[in-house]
Amino acid sequence: MEITLCTKADFDQILIDIVDFWGSDRTLRLHHPILLYEFGNSAFVIKEGEKVIAYLFGFISRTAPVGYVKFIGVRPSHRHQGLGHRLYEHFTLFARSHGCEELKAITSPTNKTSIVFHQCLGMELLGEPNDEGVPVMRNYSGPGIDRVVFRKKI
Repeated sequence: MEITLCTKADFDQILIDIVDFWGSDRTLRLHHPILLYEFGNSAFVIKEGEKVIAYLFGFISRTAPVGYVKFIGVRPSHRHQGLGHRLYEHFTLFARSHGCEELKAITSPTNKTSIVFHQCLGMELLGEPNDEGVPVMRNYSGPGIDRVVFRKKI
């Protein structure tokens, strides 16, 4: 299974199958088409035949040498096979080739799966511990909306 750029058909399939990737449609509205149309050179998929089984949507910051991962999704049927790690490795090479010195990503403080995954990638959690002991950046996504911010030097 190779990593390729996301096509419009791939993007549409991800949207149609968003519940399979995320367990609900909570991220559907955040999968904005700008991720394909404007940042398509950093939108990657892994497919089995014509079926998208994993994807990563990222972009390069214009204000700092940072590669930012907006979404990484793997179908439950294909988890624990290293696909997420492969996509991150691919994006890391892409980011380095564009002058980036670090990677960043965010998640909610309650998304334990994402936190563990990003820690396994060697990413550090920025911020101060919340009431549950999870380091968060307070008010990152607006008043009262804390986020876990991950960073890794590359």
